[in-house]
Amino acid sequence: MKLILTTVVALSLAAQAINQVNPASASQFDAETIARNLETPWAMAFAPDGRMFITERPGRIRVVERDVLNPSPWAVIPVNESAQRGLESGLMGLAIDPQFARNRRVYVCYTHSGAGSTSNRIGVLTEEKGKGTNLTVLLDGMPAGAYHNGCRLKFGPDGKLYATAGDGASDRPGGRAAQSLESLGGKVLRLNPDGSLPNDNPFPKSYVWSYGHRNQQGLAFQPQTGRLFATEHGTGAGGNNELNVIERGKNYAWPTAVGAEPHTGFTAPILSRPDAPAGATFVTGNRYPELRGRLLIATLSAQRLLGVVLGDGGAPSVVRTDVLIQGTYGRLRDVIQGPDAFLYIATSNRDGRGQPGPEDDRVLRLTRRR
Repeated sequence: MKLILTTVVALSLAAQAINQVNPASASQFDAETIARNLETPWAMAFAPDGRMFITERPGRIRVVERDVLNPSPWAVIPVNESAQRGLESGLMGLAIDPQFARNRRVYVCYTHSGAGSTSNRIGVLTEEKGKGTNLTVLLDGMPAGAYHNGCRLKFGPDGKLYATAGDGASDRPGGRAAQSLESLGGKVLRLNPDGSLPNDNPFPKSYVWSYGHRNQQGLAFQPQTGRLFATEHGTGAGGNNELNVIERGKNYAWPTAVGAEPHTGFTAPILSRPDAPAGATFVTGNRYPELRGRLLIATLSAQRLLGVVLGDGGAPSVVRTDVLIQGTYGRLRDVIQGPDAFLYIATSNRDGRGQPGPEDDRVLRLTRRR
């Protein structure tokens, strides 16, 4: 009974949050272009020296330094990226090692084809003389497909590397990879930086941290609590895209339930919305005092930057969702906070589903509207 009541309360809060969207905030913010003519950027991350690293889905890692995009890629990775309109494979997630100043390591997630099979991999490169070298595979065998590849990478406060793994669209032929602990698909994964298994993962000899996911494209750790928040694509029906609080060993219900559907016996999202969510970050700096503490979410089809106000109580809850940018720059794939406390946004208008402009794709810096 307690589990059912908890689920009902969580879904009630999610439904309320859908109806408490404040579009007026969009009139306060604008953006300036920092980098242009990128090809489907997927993830951004800052190195301690202030350089911004960006993945492009065809397999390039680019670097922006002092607001200037280096015309030469930092690294080129052989990936499987279909040229067919709207497909989702290629070079995706990116994370900078917390010890980058010492070890120069950069982590990536990408789609690889070889020996008649295709999979998603997590690998690491080492910077030598300003270029990424020695690509080493840390984890292979994550299901890959034309859709639902997920693969956002983030380091946690525990020093472990977390990765979202989509289900590879295994739901379409009736597969249930997300519910199988034998599959790496439809999971949040946790590994040591060297690719080995942490001894405190919830399932024996497994990288799985949580399961029952469809296609998560955003990860963000809340600074005050260390809680892990993840955005997840639903089925596209109504408000079925999710914001979840990821907990050790929990089951998030896909494909049994999604979004606002009853999650009896599973962990329910704290928010479900119609916006297809991608990258996410918490605002910790003072550049935007009114946004401090909020979870920002970049969205694709809705072309919005959302600012989620979370409750101050013990259990995570959503108080309100503000729209900070609406439609001006097209599809938005990622948002991060820089060491300068500015917020940076990557567009995704050349992914086969957008309407690219003459400078797309771009990296933008959030500014105040004059």
